[in-house]
Amino acid sequence: MLIDKLRGGDRRSLGESAAVVEAVAKTPALFADLFECLFDDDPVARMRAADAIEKVTRDRPQLLQPWKRPLLESVAVRKEKEVRWHVAQLLPRLELTPAERETAVAILTGYLTDESSIVKTFSMQALADLAEQDSSLLDQVVPLIERLSKTGTPAMRSRGRRLLKQLGFERDPRSASRARSGQAKPPVPP
Repeated sequence: MLIDKLRGGDRRSLGESAAVVEAVAKTPALFADLFECLFDDDPVARMRAADAIEKVTRDRPQLLQPWKRPLLESVAVRKEKEVRWHVAQLLPRLELTPAERETAVAILTGYLTDESSIVKTFSMQALADLAEQDSSLLDQVVPLIERLSKTGTPAMRSRGRRLLKQLGFERDPRSASRARSGQAKPPVPP
């Protein structure tokens, strides 16, 4: 059983999660069992399940699609930072309706107040990824990233500068306004 490979130890170790990733990669039907591990009573198992899901869906994001609703409604509200930063990585992999995208942006914007700078950094990345997919989000996302590029931890400031460049926005050193540089990548259809 997958859950048995995810339990035990502490949050500083990944246990047998690599074996779980390998098993699900070989037998995608096991993804449902892996997703259910996110609701286990053991916070270590939930953390490892989130990590395994993130790794499996890097190459197979379609496995996550049937689980979109529980991810947005139940998993995203978990308080464990280890689950949250993986949720931030997962949300841009989903095919989202406009309403679901709005929910995802609200989740990620809320994560920007998390105590964990890792959660904040992954949320910045996810917001930028969503804005690349839907350019109508740029007006909302760019100011957030600009602010965190000035006020966040060194890692957040560095990531923020890179994300602004990725989105095609740069600060004009001669003025307080931002200028869009070049052409941004065309939005990906939903």
